[in-house]
Amino acid sequence: MGKGNRVVVTGVGLRSPLGHTLAVLRDGFLAGKSGVRWMPGWESLEGLRTRVGAPCDGIDINDIPRKFARTMGRVGVLAALSVRDAVADAGLPAEVVASPSCGVAYGSTVGSTAAQEDFLRPILNDSSIRGLLASNYLQFMSHTCAANIALMFGCKGPVIASCTACTSGSQGVGIAYEQVRFGRVPICLGGGAEELHILHAGVFDIMRATSSGYADTPERTPRPFDRKRDGLVVGEGAACLVMEEYERARKRDANIYAEIIGFGQGCNGTHPTNSDPEGICIAINAALRDAALAPSDIQHINAHATGTDVGDAAEAEAIHRIFGAKVPVSALKGYLSHTLGASGAIESAATIVMMRDGFMAVSKNLDEPDPALPPIDHVLGSARQAPIRIAMNNNFAFGGINTSLVFRALS
Repeated sequence: MGKGNRVVVTGVGLRSPLGHTLAVLRDGFLAGKSGVRWMPGWESLEGLRTRVGAPCDGIDINDIPRKFARTMGRVGVLAALSVRDAVADAGLPAEVVASPSCGVAYGSTVGSTAAQEDFLRPILNDSSIRGLLASNYLQFMSHTCAANIALMFGCKGPVIASCTACTSGSQGVGIAYEQVRFGRVPICLGGGAEELHILHAGVFDIMRATSSGYADTPERTPRPFDRKRDGLVVGEGAACLVMEEYERARKRDANIYAEIIGFGQGCNGTHPTNSDPEGICIAINAALRDAALAPSDIQHINAHATGTDVGDAAEAEAIHRIFGAKVPVSALKGYLSHTLGASGAIESAATIVMMRDGFMAVSKNLDEPDPALPPIDHVLGSARQAPIRIAMNNNFAFGGINTSLVFRALS
């Protein structure tokens, strides 16, 4: 690991299709629970093949003060609730968060698609902007999550919006880590969010990337790395990790979940949507270098594993190249779906809870590993009870963007 501050996670907040606390997330993994369900009304969109998604229950915009909620779409509400819980979990005083000492690195694939749809409807239907409010735009601008977080909590440090599709959340976590590591700020709120919208399903459906064969049994899809996988399932959620400089956290006797010791990024540079093993390997190796670790030091991998043919094949190849079949691999989207811009942040929180509670989650719906893929050590059957000191979380996105994060438990 290069020079810089040690960075620890002192607070976690989330909203997910399984529930909204680390305890519920853990219990859902251990019970094999699925957040995927049949989506009523999706049949109304002509040509849409998929019928399943993974919404979050119990989200109420009234949980946000009205003066802040007016500039938030659903994605902003999910983000703000995750940050609220993370800040409370970290025990940070409001005046510390609302100071130049606290930064924000938080993203989403897009802003609120529902808000954008509402904004564009009178323009497209009536060629009119009468009645539209300036606050409507603030709900769907690309940096709506980061901006609304900074506004609601009064953050005066750097604000960075990571808008890189399905690595938005993992980049948010990684950028927050770098802000603290290199001394820009002693505290940074990192994460990502996404709201569920039928158009998100439609985008992937057009690419023939969505799951369409399990409408009657939604709990059985997606199926990462499985021989019968037929595509991804879109969902929604949010997560925030409070990153803090280690000595500061120790001095105030904060609860420390884990230390972040590595962040790597790499680009495929080959295709706008398809994953590529070489680009994935670049990100993983960069994270290992950043953490000053060898592949043999990693004890568990949380895979991106969306359940698509091409994506899972590329990831399995990359894992096999670097780790062989020696490191246990969990794939969590069978529980959570693909929460897009939130996935890297939620799955980082999931990595932390597995480290904290000493288990490796089963790759849900992985009944028969695809024999055409390189062999890796899938966690099958039942959760493995084992201490995890060092774990890796990987995420990939359109544009060939790949990220890898390495977490270490404190002794």
